[in-house]
Amino acid sequence: MTTAGLTPAPAPTAGPVVDTVPVVSKKTPIIFGVLTVGMALILLFEGQSGETTFRLAARTDFVQLPELTVPTMAGAWTLTVVCALLTAESVRRYLARRRTPLWLLAVYAVAWMAAFLTWAAAGESVPVVGLLAGSIALAVPLVFGALGGVLGERSGVVNIAIDGQLLFGAFAAAMIGSVTGSPWVGLVAAMVAGALVALVLGLFAITYFVDQVIVGVVLNVLVIGLTSFLFSQVLAPNSESLNTPPRFPRVPIPVLGDIPLIGPVFFRQTAVVYLLYIAVALVAFALYRTRWGLRVRAVGEHPKAADTVGIKVNRTRYRTILVAGAVAGMGGAFYTLVSVPQFNREMTGGAGYIALAAVIFGKWDPIRATLAALLFGFASNLQGVLAVLGSPVPSQFMLMLPYVVTIFAVAGLVGRSRPPAADGVPYRKE
Repeated sequence: MTTAGLTPAPAPTAGPVVDTVPVVSKKTPIIFGVLTVGMALILLFEGQSGETTFRLAARTDFVQLPELTVPTMAGAWTLTVVCALLTAESVRRYLARRRTPLWLLAVYAVAWMAAFLTWAAAGESVPVVGLLAGSIALAVPLVFGALGGVLGERSGVVNIAIDGQLLFGAFAAAMIGSVTGSPWVGLVAAMVAGALVALVLGLFAITYFVDQVIVGVVLNVLVIGLTSFLFSQVLAPNSESLNTPPRFPRVPIPVLGDIPLIGPVFFRQTAVVYLLYIAVALVAFALYRTRWGLRVRAVGEHPKAADTVGIKVNRTRYRTILVAGAVAGMGGAFYTLVSVPQFNREMTGGAGYIALAAVIFGKWDPIRATLAALLFGFASNLQGVLAVLGSPVPSQFMLMLPYVVTIFAVAGLVGRSRPPAADGVPYRKE
């Protein structure tokens, strides 16, 4: 057979190659620059004389690390120069269309905070172990709340009611713990209380399609009013029997608790803190490594597609927010079973909203949200430490420091973030 006269088909050609330019936020190098210039101006116009001492071990530590004493101005200026170099590296990466990596952000944060502490604690001794351990303690409710927020929003439900879940959990833990005399029963009661608030949220947001933000805010106000009424009418007149819950004792972990610096901070804690470590690992594993987590993320990203493959969207959302409410309730139990052995009105102090900010700052990821909550806890504890040391920083600024860091982090350092596509969107099955 001859092929004469047949025109061979042209070979397929690839389409035009389009170079994609990654979108890199310039917020991080700008924030780095502002913070570095601000630190330099503080050192120029508010110089401090003397030396700053950092105590790296507590008196009860098995291994005693030596104290670190540095000249105040020389040490602060050296660390500020390090911050300037890190800022230059961030700018270089931005010009090269490369993102500032997380490790660079962490190193900058440590260097800048060390420079600030060196200046602010001139002539004093900074208890590093106490500062970090206190930060962990203050961050525990925030981390539990942030985990609850991540779970809820990953399934497509905006959980503004975190503060109500924390507060109702604290109330239930105090009352049930007092009646039973067991902190563990109080902890379970707190989980049930948090799940009840989540159930009401789901009833209105998932079943009746009410705006989820409005429902969350109303639930927070409702829980504040309900717990304040019950406190004045029930707990206060019977404080001995209903508002004196037992506290979880500190349980040092052998060997790990004796590690210098790290041991006293992480491994000489209460059972609630150890449960927090487990909760963070479980939530991260469940979301990204299990079939359940895949379904949760599916209904939060594309509920219609999830429905077509047989996933019960609203049932999955209900189950997820109930788990999220129980996790947040554990954070509320920390207030009355660990921190303060009694319930008081509005004792969460709006921590649920900071936990929600940690969710956004952490880009709806459990590990990143945990790190963000730890940052906010550190800011809260720092104000108390500097007040004790007699820092020249105005007390009014120190009181607002945690909230400034919250706004600053969410608005400046979070960069480009995208919530789950169906977050806050009720699912109506056609």
